[in-house]
Amino acid sequence: MIDEKLLSKLERLAMIEVEDGKKEEVKHQLSDILNFIEKIQKVNTDDISLQNHQKTPLRLDVVSDANISSDVLKNAPSAQDNFFIVPKIIE
Repeated sequence: MIDEKLLSKLERLAMIEVEDGKKEEVKHQLSDILNFIEKIQKVNTDDISLQNHQKTPLRLDVVSDANISSDVLKNAPSAQDNFFIVPKIIE
């Protein structure tokens, strides 16, 4: 299924380069992947219902006080005037 021309095209599209010693192995692996996809596509799923019965619960749209800076700064090792104090890293 995968010939040298197709592998070269895939290399160009993916912007990769497969080493010459690995090309046969990669072609074999890609062929195996395509064969597996073909098998999956042949599976008859007509009588199978969708298993997506889960509903995502929604939160109530409630206004709350979002000013949590004092709570956050309480956990900081060092803070002053509503700012974190960090070591100087730029000279």
